[in-house]
Amino acid sequence: MIKLLLFLSLTNLLSPPIDKYPYDIRIAAKSGDGVIALLSRYHLASHPTNIEAFYQLNGMDENDPLLADREYILPIRIYRYNGKSIRSTIGDNDYDKALRIKAYNELILSKNLRKTHYTASNILWVPHHELNTTSAAEKSNVKHEIANRTVNLPVLGAEHKEVEITSNVLEGHVYYVVTGHGGPDPGAIGKRNRSMLCEDEYAYDVALRLYRNLWSQGAKAYLIIEDKNDGIRSDEILMCDHDETCQGASIPLNQAKRLRQRVEVVNELYAANSKKGVKSQTFLEIHVDSRSKNHKQDVFFCHYPTSRSSRKLASDLKDTFADKYSQHRANGQYFGTVSPRSNLFVLKNTAPKAVLIELANIQNKSDHRRIIQPSNRQALANWLTQGLIRNSISELASE
Repeated sequence: MIKLLLFLSLTNLLSPPIDKYPYDIRIAAKSGDGVIALLSRYHLASHPTNIEAFYQLNGMDENDPLLADREYILPIRIYRYNGKSIRSTIGDNDYDKALRIKAYNELILSKNLRKTHYTASNILWVPHHELNTTSAAEKSNVKHEIANRTVNLPVLGAEHKEVEITSNVLEGHVYYVVTGHGGPDPGAIGKRNRSMLCEDEYAYDVALRLYRNLWSQGAKAYLIIEDKNDGIRSDEILMCDHDETCQGASIPLNQAKRLRQRVEVVNELYAANSKKGVKSQTFLEIHVDSRSKNHKQDVFFCHYPTSRSSRKLASDLKDTFADKYSQHRANGQYFGTVSPRSNLFVLKNTAPKAVLIELANIQNKSDHRRIIQPSNRQALANWLTQGLIRNSISELASE
């Protein structure tokens, strides 16, 4: 039985320094439990720093056995949730960390290891490793591992092809990144002064940046539509061309054949990866919309109506963009949407969960800034990556 022995004062509305929060979640060991088994039950054993903290908190050394029915302190800190956000509650603006802590609390709740949601009880559990990154030994091992984990992706261009894998947060996930149109079809065309803006070029540059991000976070990613001459570009005006291919094959002009080609490629890869035991596979198709010149629009997301996993993915992406807009847009407003679309061939026919993303209205001059500025194209890729991380964490919590 879990006992919360030290409850934070209800009158304490301000967050005290981190070191004043208690480690005081105690559980009784079961007969036959070892430290690893006990910590594994609470999803804490994969971080060596948690194991070290367990021994320290309980005044033990590595040779001490656990005694059945004796209570032990878990390496979890207790925070009084402030009702606003996890980040402000723990005094840390790291968005990804907040997502992991949220997922951890929901996972523990789903396993019946605690009885109330943190938003209902205002008690937030924060694993030790989230506040104490790693032990000295672990830091050394991680630094060595990261220093030797790079991947060469020539399609990104000479300046960007060496990608360092800096995280394993998306390890085990496979992503198929597809840009709309390509080859003989440039997609929608807008104008910026005297320059022509081709949809496929801007969608492709964002796709390249997303592709790079996914590899850096430990995922395996496929870039289905490729242009071996372009790579990531820092220009505002991206020259239109017609040399994109679909995994090396020419792209048909006929729309039906073009869509069928990319779907078949993705489905073949999906089947091959499924045979290898990959459980999480995701299809992302990136477009730039075309509407009237006066129509401003935020990034929006489409999914196939009957796919719950696709709808959840689209919602996680939208929620991430809403969070980012609240931070970076002057008025904090975001009008992006999630829409079911039964008439889109790629959403209906791809085997993995799938979302179609519209980045902007290529006809609207205000929306142009979102796609022509290289820093904004990188921000779009970063926010999509963070949305995918959010989705992967929510998947973990629902297992």
